[in-house]
Amino acid sequence: MQQLVIKAFGDASQLKLVERESISLATNEIRVRMHFAGVNPVDAKTRAGLGWGAEAIKDKLPWAPGLEVMGTVLELGAEVNIYQPGDRVFGLLAGGGYSEQLVLPANALLRVPSSVSDETAAGLSLAGITAWQALTEHGLLKAGERVLISAAAGGVGHLAVQLAKDLGANVIALASAHNHEFLRSLGADEVLDYKDAAQLSALAPVDLLLDLVGGESGLGLLSRVKGGGRVVTVPTNTAEKVIAAATSLDLNATGMLKHNDNQQLAMLMQRVVEQKLRVEISHVYPLAEGELAHRQIETGHSRGKILLQG
Repeated sequence: MQQLVIKAFGDASQLKLVERESISLATNEIRVRMHFAGVNPVDAKTRAGLGWGAEAIKDKLPWAPGLEVMGTVLELGAEVNIYQPGDRVFGLLAGGGYSEQLVLPANALLRVPSSVSDETAAGLSLAGITAWQALTEHGLLKAGERVLISAAAGGVGHLAVQLAKDLGANVIALASAHNHEFLRSLGADEVLDYKDAAQLSALAPVDLLLDLVGGESGLGLLSRVKGGGRVVTVPTNTAEKVIAAATSLDLNATGMLKHNDNQQLAMLMQRVVEQKLRVEISHVYPLAEGELAHRQIETGHSRGKILLQG
């Protein structure tokens, strides 16, 4: 069984394919053949040795990235009766998705509806949960409010645009000019070029800023939030700086770490089934080309999601 691992922190060249022995099943576990694994910015940051993810695994190397997966059930533990071999499943992991096969508790994943493609199911979990929790649990977004979303064409951003619109908000999306029509097709009310200072200066104040870039971008957008407004900044490596600056401007600011919630994930999948939520897949790489996938996501200019194919 092949697995893509890092043996040390560093650049994308640290990702190496290795052979791993198959693990025996416990009675409550399933063996899953990976069809697609999502590639996310947190994977690249952890591989580079940055942030909370790297801190959590620094003593557990070698380690396989991959926090979301879609595949088919190959084998059942003796006590498992909720699946049959061949069932399509998807969901969130603590790591290890960059593997040809995975052994997981049977209740860790959810069934993929028949009308949903493998690729869509693979790309939904992490970005969808992050977008939903950022907008609702942390951002407390209400119908009629104005929300500004940075990196709006990216993995989390393009789902956040759709979810915010479905919640009844007025959605302002920031992105490169070539992504503007794409974002309008997802329901964004206003689309601005993040490089255009005049457009940003003319923007009427918003109730909520969903900062998906952090750093200087996040700091620069704070002036567009109305007094007493709210800021959710997702990148953990700059969250402290953005929160401090926001607080000094009398804004209510918070960082966030997503938490796995299969009830929320099932709700998001139902929105996909009802065609209320669209998952854009921009690049698919073979598992052996994980280095290229990481280099692509590190450009910061990928539309929607990037997947590895098993």
